[in-house]
Amino acid sequence: MKKIFAVLCFLLMFSGVPCQAEEDVAALTGENNVFAGDDEMSFLTIDEIPTGAKFLPMPPKPGENAFYNDWSRYEWGKTIRDTERGKQAAKDAVHTLEYFSEIFSEPFGLAISKENTPELYTLLDRLLATTRMCNQKSKARLMRIRPFVKFHEPTPVPEDEERLSTNSSYPSGHTTMGWAIALVLSEINPAKQDEIITRGFEYGESRVIVGFHYQSDVDAARIITSTLLNRLHASKDFMMQLQKAKEEFLFKKAQAS
Repeated sequence: MKKIFAVLCFLLMFSGVPCQAEEDVAALTGENNVFAGDDEMSFLTIDEIPTGAKFLPMPPKPGENAFYNDWSRYEWGKTIRDTERGKQAAKDAVHTLEYFSEIFSEPFGLAISKENTPELYTLLDRLLATTRMCNQKSKARLMRIRPFVKFHEPTPVPEDEERLSTNSSYPSGHTTMGWAIALVLSEINPAKQDEIITRGFEYGESRVIVGFHYQSDVDAARIITSTLLNRLHASKDFMMQLQKAKEEFLFKKAQAS
């Protein structure tokens, strides 16, 4: 088996496609995924959150078609970095509630803030706590080396490189948070669902552009997010806060008309 792996690496070197070493997948402690207070704010307990580490497929390995796609998308991302889309991708490295409120306000059709939409803001705040715990649980199976570390190349967000270099690339935590917010906001305002989902999709794609994630990391994150949202709809706590946010939105909409 090792001989076959060595031959594949040799062939990939001459084909221009990088070969991922076996060491790229190792044990992960998950320390960089823990956030103080999330367990208190989350809509779900850690035991109730879907265990992505159990049902998500393993990330692509060298020689698999999906691995070639990951590498190709990584190279594509580098060609985008000097464009306006690339600059947006670098800004999307931020994953605070304030930033999400800012970038989703326009597609949502209403200014999202603690002052203007307190019920919605609370919903999103607790949703992010839930997704962060989900990320911790999903990343707990393995350590996938991030693209920028694997290829020894700089990113447009150098301030994040050291911290994330020891955190698993698979699945993408940023994508989980952005996609979860997009799905919930599109449920509250279905008339703007296309605009909201587009921005949520772009947020995940930004992680590929800046080189912190492979495409398969982002794809897996969207799968676990959809699973998490299904589970949240079985939570009375979540559904009560969601209803408050919906009523608040309808009230604000009526005021504006």
